Amino acid sequence: MAEKVLMIALSPTMESGTIVKWDKHEGERVSSGDLLCQVETDKATMDYESTVEGILLKIVAVEGSSVKVGELIAVVGSENEDISAILGERKTSGGVSQKKESDNNVNYKENKKIEDAERGTQHLVAGVRASPLAREMASKRGIDIHRLQGSGPGGRITKSDVEKATVAGELFRQTEVPQVPAGEGVRVAVSEKRRIIARRMSESISTAPHFYLTVVVNAGKIIEARTELNKHSANKVSLNAFLIKMVAEALRRHPLINSSWHGDTIIQHDTIDIGLAVAQKDGLIVPVVRNCFKKGIIAINGELTDLVQRAREGRLSVQEYTGGTFTISNLGSFGIRQFTAIINPPEAAILAVGEIFKELEPKQPEGYTVADLMYLTLSCDHRVIDGATGANFMKELKSIIENPVTVLY
Repeated sequence: MAEKVLMIALSPTMESGTIVKWDKHEGERVSSGDLLCQVETDKATMDYESTVEGILLKIVAVEGSSVKVGELIAVVGSENEDISAILGERKTSGGVSQKKESDNNVNYKENKKIEDAERGTQHLVAGVRASPLAREMASKRGIDIHRLQGSGPGGRITKSDVEKATVAGELFRQTEVPQVPAGEGVRVAVSEKRRIIARRMSESISTAPHFYLTVVVNAGKIIEARTELNKHSANKVSLNAFLIKMVAEALRRHPLINSSWHGDTIIQHDTIDIGLAVAQKDGLIVPVVRNCFKKGIIAINGELTDLVQRAREGRLSVQEYTGGTFTISNLGSFGIRQFTAIINPPEAAILAVGEIFKELEPKQPEGYTVADLMYLTLSCDHRVIDGATGANFMKELKSIIENPVTVLY
């Protein structure tokens, strides 16, 4: 009996996903555990493994389509099995991306040789005949559809034409900005990850009343400690590892900062799990170091180095970038001296770290000394944290950073 393959939630916050690539093709045998396709979620591109066995009879969600969790993406069953009833259900309920329905309304048994996505009504775009799917694919891949020669009826540009152009590479790439009326600009396609980031950050800033606390910290002692430690360590310890360790100690002393707002209650977490914001090409991700307070600086550094590397490569598991209790965002390497960050929900606070810079400071009896300073800014959810609570935490953190010996040794 044919079985439906539905879009599943590949991350706790995922509401929809974009099919990046199908690793199995129609007519191929699929076994449980096989890599079926790759899905772009709100966090990363994830592998979708099959939980059913049989022949991949129908790919419903084509590459590039956005699919809500719970919607049909494919059908698996026995060879030559009639799946018209399942496809009929999809049409009745609306199914995946109704805007693509004209590209996908052919029965698998009726005409197996014809590309499903190429069956849509011909569309004329600025004098070019192209299927809706071909137009969407060309737009997402940056291909100038006017330069393609269609292989379909009447010279219509099809999905396969766009795919060939993609393989051909820069030959068909747009070489100039499309002409648009003055003031309109150019529309840029938004990835699934960017859409989710936009939604979550908008929800955070509109739901959690933010306020900000900034301190200037003398980083000279941790620079000295890091330099000394790295003389005797095969793997160089990063500044972020030091910060995570020190923030963990401050959170232990001020547990309300390590909390979350849930409904009408505040949850004080019994573990200190600190996330570090890591930039990616199309957004950011926050890998989490668990139980930071119980780990030494070397252990934190080793774990953090591995997490950051795999985060940049898009190879983190869901468990490695969810469930944090506090987040650090460090833009110091970009030359940013001070900034404010948006809280990563459902956490109650986030620490923004600026670059280390040199400045003259008064010192007796010498007169002046050159100090290594940095700005730290705490964004707080006022539903959980009051001004005095946040201020005491920042005072504690400043003291720890300026006198790190009690934490590191």
